[in-house]
Amino acid sequence: MGRGKLRIYLGAAPGVGKTYAMLSEAHRRVERGTDCVVGFVEHHSRPRTEVMLHGLELVERREIEYRGSAFTEMDVDAILARRPAVALVDELAHTNVPGSRNAKRWQDVEELLQAGIDVISTVNIQHLESLGDVVETITGVRQRETVPDEVARRADQIELVDMSPQALRRRMAHGNVYKPDKVDAALSNYFRPGNLTALRELALLWVADRVDEYLQEYRGEHNIRSTWQARERIVVGLTGGPEGRTLIRRAARLAEKGAGGEVLAVYIAASDGLTSASPKELAVQRTLVEDLGGTFHHVIGDDIPDALLEFARGCNATQIVLGVSRRRSWQYAFSPGVSATVARESGPDLDVHIVTHDEAAKGRRLPVTRGARLGRPRVIWGWITGIAGPALLTVLLNQLVPDLGLANDMLLFLTCTVAAALLGGLLPALASAAFGSLLLNYYFTPPLHEFTISDPKNIVAIAIFVGVAVSVASVVDLAARRTHQAARLRAESEILSFLAGSVLRGEDSLDALLERLRETFAMQSVVLLERTSEVDPWTTAASVGTGTVARPEDADVDLPIGDTMALALTGRVLPAEDRRVLGAFAAQAAVVLDRQRLVDEAEKSRELAEANRIRTALLAAVSHDLRTPLAGIKASVSSLRSDDVEWSEEDKAELLEGIEDGADRLGALIGNLLDMSRLNTGTVVPLIRETGLDEVVPMALGGVPEDSVELDIPETLPMIAVDRGLLERAVANIVENAVKYSPGGQPVIVSASALGSRVELRVVDRGPGVPDEAKDRIFEPFQRHGDAPRGAGVGLGLAVARGFTEAIGGTLTAEDTPGGGLTMVITLPTAGDGPPVSPELPTSAVT
Repeated sequence: MGRGKLRIYLGAAPGVGKTYAMLSEAHRRVERGTDCVVGFVEHHSRPRTEVMLHGLELVERREIEYRGSAFTEMDVDAILARRPAVALVDELAHTNVPGSRNAKRWQDVEELLQAGIDVISTVNIQHLESLGDVVETITGVRQRETVPDEVARRADQIELVDMSPQALRRRMAHGNVYKPDKVDAALSNYFRPGNLTALRELALLWVADRVDEYLQEYRGEHNIRSTWQARERIVVGLTGGPEGRTLIRRAARLAEKGAGGEVLAVYIAASDGLTSASPKELAVQRTLVEDLGGTFHHVIGDDIPDALLEFARGCNATQIVLGVSRRRSWQYAFSPGVSATVARESGPDLDVHIVTHDEAAKGRRLPVTRGARLGRPRVIWGWITGIAGPALLTVLLNQLVPDLGLANDMLLFLTCTVAAALLGGLLPALASAAFGSLLLNYYFTPPLHEFTISDPKNIVAIAIFVGVAVSVASVVDLAARRTHQAARLRAESEILSFLAGSVLRGEDSLDALLERLRETFAMQSVVLLERTSEVDPWTTAASVGTGTVARPEDADVDLPIGDTMALALTGRVLPAEDRRVLGAFAAQAAVVLDRQRLVDEAEKSRELAEANRIRTALLAAVSHDLRTPLAGIKASVSSLRSDDVEWSEEDKAELLEGIEDGADRLGALIGNLLDMSRLNTGTVVPLIRETGLDEVVPMALGGVPEDSVELDIPETLPMIAVDRGLLERAVANIVENAVKYSPGGQPVIVSASALGSRVELRVVDRGPGVPDEAKDRIFEPFQRHGDAPRGAGVGLGLAVARGFTEAIGGTLTAEDTPGGGLTMVITLPTAGDGPPVSPELPTSAVT
């Protein structure tokens, strides 16, 4: 029996119509005669969804008791016994009630698929396991119910149910998603336009990636080599020269012209794995292309045009961007160049852009070192020249100019030997010298056609010929070896310079370093392994590439780093001469790993120190500032309860007033402590509404004497977009602080004015003021400037005020008051410029 097929309707948020689309598909299949049942569908009391259930066969749910309550879940056994062709199972990420057959609903679906039953299901993008952190960052809510990405990836069909944020919000406002009493909270919190837009983008990108995977799989199965221009992919060919930055920016502009454009920068190095380009320049270009949203690739290949075209076709690219050659005009006589070759061989499916730049036709400042000895083609041509050349020369001399003379004949044969040395090195030249001397002896030295020499002068001439030929061949071979060594040392020095520079710059990306190592030596994977002692198993500290190993002995190349660490590479066996550079990479990897751990430990220590400082300040506040009003309340209550003294009505009123003042002080202190805790934990959720500043500020002055504040709030100010409660608390703390430090008879002035799209609220006092170096410090928790008396608070009022102001999209700063004092300035956005917020997800949406 074959496995059933899974079809998933994916949505960006609750209410986009996934369940409705699933039920519509079920009705279409039933009309075609397909045996289709409803295994589990939750309509959430949505009338239109509930209507769609009519006419479909429902499988009774299984009832499960848990902690004294009854719950219903999908009955997997009943569906298996019924054996329909298609089963509808809603909410794939749902967590089953304890006592169910499986912990998760996707596990129930897996059983149905294994039984050969096709399943149609639904899931929201926020329930995919890999996107949990991203969704939490956007919405401020961590999803408790998730489904592994692999389950969704294995689906035979994934259909996106899309809806614009505006349309979804209208649907909610009409009561088609949640009940009326929950609509306002949902629209203000989770279902804000910004949240919905971000979730929609996540869903579209995730589905687009799956489509791209299916396309690549199909092209591979059908061996399709031509480019399918489903998406603009632009490959930038880099040489390591300074013109690469111009090419990358040009490609980025081309990608921006079409939606979904992608830039892939590629540098092609020789097959020895050591680059001849400047590592510093390549690092700058890598950073540039990544900053522009593209990717950087390092490809190995001796034939640059062929390797570039293979890479472009392999990634289904649509365009290639190349720079005009830096070679001078006379160099085109030897080859047409990379740009012209790529343009000629690209075919009709690849567009090639040749971009001009400032380095065009200036030549290369330094010769490009191949980094290898004489190539195989040159050696072959050297042997052909060394053997066939003397033979052909013998035929020509005997037929055309038989009386040229032995000296001239030797010079011609020496020319063949030198040509063989220049092409093929030492061995072809030696063979040419030996073969040429035999031909000279047999055909041109008396007696002819015999391997004997009658004249001693001819013996000396032939000996000189052989000596000169061997010397020239040795010099050419030595030059080739020195060239190889120089190229290799240059490449090694560039790599070592890059590593040294990374140390000085403090770069601490271990994965980037290992990726650089893998690309440099053209390896398949690189793994940094470590263990605590020689008897403990190896663990992976970092790895890049595919086919990684778990032990050094399983790798093609392994390099110990001390007693507890090793570097393991797979892909090919490296020559011994590469170990020096490999050792430098290994040492740098160990340094980067230690630096990362030290940074983590330093961060933990900083957090502990900060927590200890706050704890110490809090203990000081509790021990004194909270105890003082408690002591006053206790004394007043004890006095009122005393039978030894008969208090007058005025005394009782005074004692009760002291109790009330102490309770108010306690309430304010505890309120600030709780507010600071909410700010530190990120649980402050502003509810942004349009309001007038003249409606909020008067409400914030209830805790100060009536004659201590002068209010100047014009009624003509524009509406502001704020959370009224948070703004009221912030203004109250600022005004109370100003009144506390303002001298008697000098009221605090609270005024407001409009500045463009912002509104400024200024709280002006004539107190002692604050020095410039302390203006930012007064907003830190548990800070009281100057000679503030004990019992005046725990130093949280201004910290809470700034936290609340920033939470609603405003700013709070301190300025000097002209003539002495301090002015607190609150800047707030007008309606239409309000900030995005991160509220909690409604309970009804967490499924």
